[in-house]
Formats: sequence, C-alpha cells, structure tokens
Amino acid sequence: MQIFDISRRLQNGMAVWPGDTAFHFEVSSFNEGEGTVNVGSLQLSTHTGTHVDAPYHFNDEGKRIIELDLDLYIGPVRVIDMEGKESIEAKDLQDINLDGIERILFRTVSWKNPTEFPERIPHLNPDIAPFLASKGIRLIGVDLPSVDPIESKTLEAHHSLHDYGIHILESVQLDNIKPGDYELIALPLPLVEGDGSPVRAILRLP
Repeated sequence: MQIFDISRRLQNGMAVWPGDTAFHFEVSSFNEGEGTVNVGSLQLSTHTGTHVDAPYHFNDEGKRIIELDLDLYIGPVRVIDMEGKESIEAKDLQDINLDGIERILFRTVSWKNPTEFPERIPHLNPDIAPFLASKGIRLIGVDLPSVDPIESKTLEAHHSLHDYGIHILESVQLDNIKPGDYELIALPLPLVEGDGSPVRAILRLP
C-alpha cells in the first residue's frame, strides 16, 4: 500500500507563527548500568507544524482536543487543487462533485519556503462553511498555517467553520500530492486541556 507523508518536519529553526513558542528539541545522554541511553525533550506550541485546531483554540466554550471524535481524522478524503487562488470561496467549489465526501484538503502550494513564515496566504472566505456543511463536509485541511488571513484578529473563517460543525487541520504538506481521493490518517495527541495538537498526517491510496 502506498503511503504519502503530508506532515511538515519538526526541527530546530523551523518557521512558527510569529510570537509563538519556538520549536526546540535536544537529547540528553544518561549512563544506565553498562550502557548509555539517549532521551530527547521537546518544547513546542500545540500549533507547531501539521496540527489540528480544537474549537477551544478560538472559543472559550469550545471542545478541547481530548473531547474530539477521532473518526474525524481517519477516513476517505478528497484533495482539491486550489493553486493560484488568492482566497477560497464557495463559488470556487460550485462545479466540484462532493457527493459522499466528509473530508477535504485544499492544495494551494502557496507556502513556497517552509523555512520562512508566510506574510500572506490564500485564506478561506467564511461563506465556504455553510456551503460545505450542506454537502456533509466535517473536516477541512489546508497546506497553510491558518484558514484565516495571517493578520486576522477576528478569525472569521475559524468561527464560521465551527458554527457549521466543520473541524480544521492546518499546515499539511501537499506539494507532491496529486488531486484525487485518498484515505487520511491524522490523529491528535490525547491532550486533556489541549487547544490544538501536532499530528503525523498521512495519505493512503484507497
């Protein structure tokens, strides 16, 4: 079975949201009897690299990571090409058949340099939420650090998607993925109070 890793690599010096916790990994070595063991430690934001947003991230009354249904993050998914778009709106999906689809990933290929945080991204227009909900979509993913504009303070797309019961997966890596149908696996960590969680996201051909 062919597997495609669509997770961004976690490494020191990687680009993170401006002002957020920088990613840091280090290894300490300990003498254990006659041998040595290496033990790594991590410092990172819950929104580092490829990650899911819990509703609590932008809504104080929203669910935490531990409360989310895991079946949201496992199952058939359709990768949809949106390369060249400045924003993604409901009208962009009018002619795309979404019958029977519950998960979609938008492939914009607009984050050209993964070592630098983008200044502008093709964000989602809030009008996309009611349209996708009418089609039965439960999860959307983007190859971007947010579904809203980088400078947004109101997070209108986040709130609109939440209002229509659509969950969010951000910062997937889709540069080498062809549009089409796959199986998605992108499970969050069991963070009891988590507002988000890094994931190891993969696609498998059905």
